[in-house]
Amino acid sequence: MSSADVSPDVSPEPPALRWAVLGPGAIARRFASQLPASRSGRLVAVGSSDPARARAFAEEFAPGTGGEVRAGGYEEVLADPGVDAVYVATVHTAHARLAVAAARAGKHLLVEKPLTPNHGSTMAVVDAARRAGVALVEAYMYRFHEQTRTVLDLVRSGALGELLHVDASFSFDTGGREGRLFDVDVAGGGILDVGGYPVTYACAIAGAEPTGLRAVGTLGPTGVDEFAAARLEFPGGLTATVRTGVRLADPESVVVTGARGVLTVTDPWTFRGGGRVELRVAGEEPRAWEFPGDDPAARPYAREADALARAAAGERVEFTPEDSLATARVLDRWRAAVGLRYPFERDDAPIPTVSGLPLEVDRSAMRYGEVAGVGKPLSRLVMGVDNQPDLAHASALFDAFFEAGGNTFDTSWWYGHGWYEKLFGQWMANRGVRDEVVAVMKGAHTPECTPEGMTRQLLESLENQQHDRADVYMLHRDNPDVPVGEFVDVLNEHADAGRISVFGGSNWSPARVDEANAWAAAHGKRGFTVLSNHFGLAEALDVPWAGCEHVTDEASKRWLTERQLALLPWSSQARGFFARADEADRSDPELVRCYYSDANFERKRRAEQLGRELGVPATAVALAFVLHQPFPTFPLVGPRSVTELRWSLSALRVELTAEQVAWLDLRD
Repeated sequence: MSSADVSPDVSPEPPALRWAVLGPGAIARRFASQLPASRSGRLVAVGSSDPARARAFAEEFAPGTGGEVRAGGYEEVLADPGVDAVYVATVHTAHARLAVAAARAGKHLLVEKPLTPNHGSTMAVVDAARRAGVALVEAYMYRFHEQTRTVLDLVRSGALGELLHVDASFSFDTGGREGRLFDVDVAGGGILDVGGYPVTYACAIAGAEPTGLRAVGTLGPTGVDEFAAARLEFPGGLTATVRTGVRLADPESVVVTGARGVLTVTDPWTFRGGGRVELRVAGEEPRAWEFPGDDPAARPYAREADALARAAAGERVEFTPEDSLATARVLDRWRAAVGLRYPFERDDAPIPTVSGLPLEVDRSAMRYGEVAGVGKPLSRLVMGVDNQPDLAHASALFDAFFEAGGNTFDTSWWYGHGWYEKLFGQWMANRGVRDEVVAVMKGAHTPECTPEGMTRQLLESLENQQHDRADVYMLHRDNPDVPVGEFVDVLNEHADAGRISVFGGSNWSPARVDEANAWAAAHGKRGFTVLSNHFGLAEALDVPWAGCEHVTDEASKRWLTERQLALLPWSSQARGFFARADEADRSDPELVRCYYSDANFERKRRAEQLGRELGVPATAVALAFVLHQPFPTFPLVGPRSVTELRWSLSALRVELTAEQVAWLDLRD
């Protein structure tokens, strides 16, 4: 079967875009040469850090545009109102900064792969594009080609039966160790340069991100990966083998094996020699599809330009920002498995903001409260510092929270036994924001829930976080075998020494807090002013971990209202109950044990109903419920991505009346 037998692209005509190329190198030359074949694009400008290169590129391609191609520096081109979209084609490490700058300038974005070197900076770029309202497409140009669409249509049609395995490779031999591919400082190596091709193809076939990954690889003398292979495991049992490298030529192919047959794809990535798709099904004659390399329809760079135009018009295209985020996660895991971390990613590196600019804080949407003795306001939302795989990821997430007005961070020696504290401390040092941050620290977790254990962990926490005072310090657990006076005494000693501003308890019962404060008052000591227990809209039937305490019952709510103790509640959104719980789904035993009740599902239905009326998710309504209590609350949130952070921040926009709070809590 020839390419003529394949259904033509009948998508609507995309809107016209005026393009600028940023980074006039070899791949930009391919893009510019094919752009005239697009249905929507025209080159109007080129930007470079080298004015001479920009001018030469503009002069080379101006004759084919039917008009002038302007040349200038990056800032000049991004400020040009005659530019609608940019193609970022610089070295990997320059993508993120240029992409954020372009998004802020209102330009639609086609960014060469990899979008950025890691998931942390990819989150920041995707967030910048979303906030600016511009389209973003990562330039995996093969995803927009008719050959790839044919393969995915065949797979999804069930032609192969149950899918079993995918084998995909993109590897070549450069013949030497010169240039950017062998430079760790510009994110060289095969995994980032072309490893994303087999990974994204396997993910497209699976329709999912891999849940498991095992890998091997060879790091060369310059420190980059020269050859690497990984085995991916997907939901449902599908597996994939992916290979990549820059010092070993491996046949470039994709083979998909199913229960009924095998699908083989040759020249799956560049289409320079023409591609071929062959389907062999047991008991049937083989079928083949040919895609000539000289076919005008085989110009993949023109196709990805049209894809960005369609995305700019609001259409969902073949490779989305969600796909970019998933790919970055997989490539991070692949590099970690072979021991490759670039010098600029180290956990002690001076990682800058992704934009390269100082943090720009907007406090207009954040709410703040006071805790006597801290000496500075606390953001009503408190960012938990755990759940961070590395400093690059943590930096992007902490930057987003801080720029949204969040200044209060919850830490604990117990989280990674100080490792997450070190990431947080390095971020504060890199940004120079310690005086603006409210650092909440916790220590004395079991089995060291003693005054001596607390002292050791406090001193280690201060060292980990690179400062000398905890703005708020809480005992992470209670130990009923220790008289409360011993805990109060040691906390006062550290407060007197200037190591603690205010203190309290996490997972302390109201009765023990009252006992501690009564002892403090009787002995002229400072008492507990903060508490961090589980609290939220869902009433806790049990707690996730041994030794934890909740205050979701009515007696505890009355106690909090009477004492006006500042509450920093954890799991205020009930660990995903309001996002994913289903009465018929009992696959998560923790959710079932802690929250499954008729009353809680009625609370969930009411949160969903109110969320629909207010245009926010039910999780935001549940968080707003916590923020609208008659006692001071500073709920902890633990987002794993900037997207999750934005969901939490949306709760700040929700204003609830006293009647709505009572209705949500079934007190109507």
